[in-house]
Amino acid sequence: MKSRLTALIAVIAFAAVTVAAGCGSSNNDNGSTGTTAAGGALTATPGINVAKDNAIASAAASAVQQSGQLSIASDATYPPMEFFGPSDNTTVIGADADISKALGQIMGLTPKVQNTPFDSILPGLTAGKYDLGISSFTDSLDRQKTNDFVTYAQAGTSFYSSAPANLHPTTLADLCDHSVAVEKGTTQQEDAEGQAQKCQVDVQVYPDQNGANLAISSGRAELGMADSPVAAYIVEQSAGKFQLGEAYGVAPYGIAMKKGSPLAQPLLDAVKALYDDGTMQKIFDYWQLKDTAISNPQINGATS
Repeated sequence: MKSRLTALIAVIAFAAVTVAAGCGSSNNDNGSTGTTAAGGALTATPGINVAKDNAIASAAASAVQQSGQLSIASDATYPPMEFFGPSDNTTVIGADADISKALGQIMGLTPKVQNTPFDSILPGLTAGKYDLGISSFTDSLDRQKTNDFVTYAQAGTSFYSSAPANLHPTTLADLCDHSVAVEKGTTQQEDAEGQAQKCQVDVQVYPDQNGANLAISSGRAELGMADSPVAAYIVEQSAGKFQLGEAYGVAPYGIAMKKGSPLAQPLLDAVKALYDDGTMQKIFDYWQLKDTAISNPQINGATS
């Protein structure tokens, strides 16, 4: 999947992407707004106003940790999926933030998103710290061993590199004899380390995506890997410093939860309802996420 954001969010400088774009929160109509290049208010996908579904809300109410609230963990260093807005560095915008808001509305719950390192979200769900993890998780059979997922979108992995490096990777084999920066706990880390068992690859693992981006822009690493919409955003915001490579491995995004969570069924019903009423596509369109929609959301829908 490829994504190209326009001037709507072009005000967010490349430095913010590479160094300080991270946080985690829902876009909760808290009164904080950013500014577009044209000087208007930047909040989120306009017109997210989903009616509460009483049946879904009733099922969800008894499944959450705290009455009336939906606790969500997110490592929002991953624009355009989840990241800080430009005005106050605390307002969170992005596709997942908008989805969190819509899910809260249909479930009759207030989303409370906590900024959490990506690799600690799944263990935190298992430990009961959060109800959900909404942070661009790829649903995989391996992750299903410890957590359940409701699929809601899809994405591939794209390569990107420093433009002066003049590299054009198309497959994992093209990592051989090069250095690659990846975020800790991601499928990109797994793929890069798997390739390093077949040939010489300098795999550099960073706590968040910002660190990986900085490693490339500073010359410590030649290549990067990220989910396709994120890689495309990084390259677009780099003002020509980065170039985008090919994508591979389209797989479902899943909303994560504790294994056996009673939230799974009401969450699945909520995701399907957001597709049925057009809200999900409205969010994808606003953030210009092409080929992101899926036709059949499922509980644990991964096949690999």
